[in-house]
This record gives sequence, C-alpha cells and structure tokens, in this order.
Amino acid sequence: MTEQEQKLPFHQVLASVLASFIGVQKNATRERDFSRGRPRDFILVGILMTVIFVLAVWGVVKLVMGLAAGH
Repeated sequence: MTEQEQKLPFHQVLASVLASFIGVQKNATRERDFSRGRPRDFILVGILMTVIFVLAVWGVVKLVMGLAAGH
C-alpha cells in the first residue's frame, strides 16, 4: 500500500482533533488529513473529545462549588 492509500492511525487522528480544538494546525497536516483520513474517524474522535471536555469542565465546577460551600 502506498502512503496515500493508508488510513491514518488513531494517534494522528487524535492529534489533528486536539489541534482543531485550539485552532492550530500545519497546512501539510491538514492536507494529509483530507487525503488519507476518513471523515467517520474524525467525527467519532471529535465527539468523544467533546464529551470528555464537557465532563471535565462539569467535574471542575462541581469540585470548586463544593469547596466554596465548605463541603
């Protein structure tokens, strides 16, 4: 299989999604993602990372509110 035909490994999809969360990505990486990446992979990882982010924010807020209330 040539490099063009290989799908992206999970760590590269994850790195691209994380870079998109903060809005930075190299042009070469973006081109690689569009040529070798499957949209399904990016959508699933994006949804998973969004859920993790929301749960982390929720957890921090619960922790801070609990500390502020003295519990």
